[in-house]
Amino acid sequence: MNIEDIEKFSQKKINQIFFDYEIKKNNWFNIGGKTKIFFKPETLFDLIEFLKLYKNRGKIFVIGAGSNILFKDGIYEGVVIKLGKNFSRISILNKNTIISGSAILDKKLSEFALENSIGGFEFLSCIPGTVGGGIRMNSGCFNREFKDILISVQAIDKYGKILTIPENKIKFGYRKCDLPNDLIFLSATFKGNKKNKKLIKKQIVFLKEKKDKTQPSKIKTGGSTFKNPIDQTDKKVWEIIKESVPLDVKFGDAVISQKHCNFFVNKKNANYSDMKKLIDFVKEKVMTKTGIRLELEVILVE
Repeated sequence: MNIEDIEKFSQKKINQIFFDYEIKKNNWFNIGGKTKIFFKPETLFDLIEFLKLYKNRGKIFVIGAGSNILFKDGIYEGVVIKLGKNFSRISILNKNTIISGSAILDKKLSEFALENSIGGFEFLSCIPGTVGGGIRMNSGCFNREFKDILISVQAIDKYGKILTIPENKIKFGYRKCDLPNDLIFLSATFKGNKKNKKLIKKQIVFLKEKKDKTQPSKIKTGGSTFKNPIDQTDKKVWEIIKESVPLDVKFGDAVISQKHCNFFVNKKNANYSDMKKLIDFVKEKVMTKTGIRLELEVILVE
């Protein structure tokens, strides 16, 4: 991939474009090699300029909080984009409606809704990601998902064209949506309902306590590894793994969390190969024991 023009462009965009950039520091697993180009646009204009220059010459992957991604070792032959501070703005449109930049953390959106006495966003306090990733994955917990609060999303395509897409034009499924993978989400509009601040706070505390009892935190993990196989069984995926797999299995420093067996952990210095072997081992054991084909929730970036 010829990047001479991008190298020249980078001289105008100081501290925005980096080459052969180590990616492991930008994801929760703390795994991965380098990306050919790492771009952190400060403004929408910077992003448009870059996309018009980059065109179709290689892959594009947008990274948010880095909570559900597993990067390969070696070189990612493309650009990894992490949106800067100007994509983290948040404001009230009216008494029940919030406009949020796509780089805002889900929990920050939940806190903003709390401060403005808007209910319906409480579940976001338990999702470790950004708004952009939440829309892409239709993230959710405790019987609520992003589709339940979304009004519309503003995005940009790989040619630098800006689009506004209403929620009713998006087909959402369990941990997925049908929007093209090369769309970059810029911001989104969400609806809630007026609610007493004390009741919102009480609900957030209740959900966080429920989550903390069952899920590990402050460790190198990507979050839920597999989706619940809702079309194959009523059982949760952790139940299936527990019944099918020896939970003390490990490949290098890639292990299964003792607190929640759908969370895989980089105990110290696991690499992509170690974690991929653990993923494949669990998939195979579950398939052999139950006939259930597990689908990854963690995104493999190869």
